Amino acid sequence: LTHCIYNQGSRVGCYFLGIEIARSPQGTFLNQRKYILDILKDAGMTGAKPASFPLPKGLHLTVDTGEILFDPSLYRRLVGRLLYLTLTRPDISYSVQLLSQFLQQPRQPHYRAALHVLRYLKGTTNKGLFYSKDNDLQLQTYNDADWGTCRDSARSLTGFCVFVGSSLIS
Repeated sequence: LTHCIYNQGSRVGCYFLGIEIARSPQGTFLNQRKYILDILKDAGMTGAKPASFPLPKGLHLTVDTGEILFDPSLYRRLVGRLLYLTLTRPDISYSVQLLSQFLQQPRQPHYRAALHVLRYLKGTTNKGLFYSKDNDLQLQTYNDADWGTCRDSARSLTGFCVFVGSSLIS
């Protein structure tokens, strides 16, 4: 469950449930670089061109557009792995939430969008969460909503983030 890395006798980081925890005098950094690399390898995308954003601009996925996947378990497994990755990568939370809406009957456009998320991750493997040692304990929250734009349900989609000082906590 836990594996620590040492450099010249001092601990520089530990892995816990696939999450790398690196401590420094400035604070603690959490990421899942190795987990991302494993996902890319399993998907055969280690040589893929990185993408700049988690999803293509203007992408609109629906439940009934595109050919149904022959083996939906591939899509479901990939989305499940991406869900776990959101622990340290809140930048993909919206994309993964969107992709998870199509688990019942995934189609080709859904799978292509999931692969696009992998291309984004390929270019951002070193991103994660940093918790500064010198945080002020001020709570800040932000939210956003797009009112009624879901084409399938006509429901609003809402996102939020919560910070303690400069550190993202939710």
